[in-house]
Formats: sequence, structure tokens, C-alpha cells
Amino acid sequence: MLEVPRRCGPVMWWHHGAWGAGDWVAASLLMLLFWAVVVAGVVLLVRSLTARGGPGGNVQPGSEQESADSARRILDERFARGELTEEEYTRRRNLLGSR
Repeated sequence: MLEVPRRCGPVMWWHHGAWGAGDWVAASLLMLLFWAVVVAGVVLLVRSLTARGGPGGNVQPGSEQESADSARRILDERFARGELTEEEYTRRRNLLGSR
């Protein structure tokens, strides 16, 4: 019968398989860095998708564009509730459009 040679001796590992204090610190810091990057990416993605003015958030709060949109929305709501006649609505809408 053929005999299969056996390898003897332990597998050599760096530091005999044990991690030193510096290795644990480095691994922990890298794990924290990884999760910080993941969380920051998710936060930036959510903020860009929910920003005013759509992706990119081109309309800044308090800007002239925002106030004009807000005024137009209020005017439309008042007309829909019947608080304004058609003539008043048209006159005010044209006034807002000329700003």
C-alpha cells in the first residue's frame, strides 16, 4: 500500500495567530471610518432627493423664487376656495408674473 506523506508542524502565522493592541485599534478605526462614510453617503443622498426645488436643491429658502412660488400657491388656493373672483385672481396672477 502506498503511504501518503504527512506534513508536520504548525502553520506559521504572523504573531502566532494573535493580534496585538495596535492591530485591534487599526481594525476598529477602519470599521468606524467605513460606517461613517456609509452614513454620510445616505444622509447626502436623502438630503439631495428631498431638497426644495428637486434634486440639487436649486431653490434656496427665502429666495425670490421661493417667495414667488409661495405667493402663487396661496393665490391659487384662495381662488380654489372661492375667496377671489376670476377677475381678482387674473389681475393678481399677472401682477405676480411681472415681478
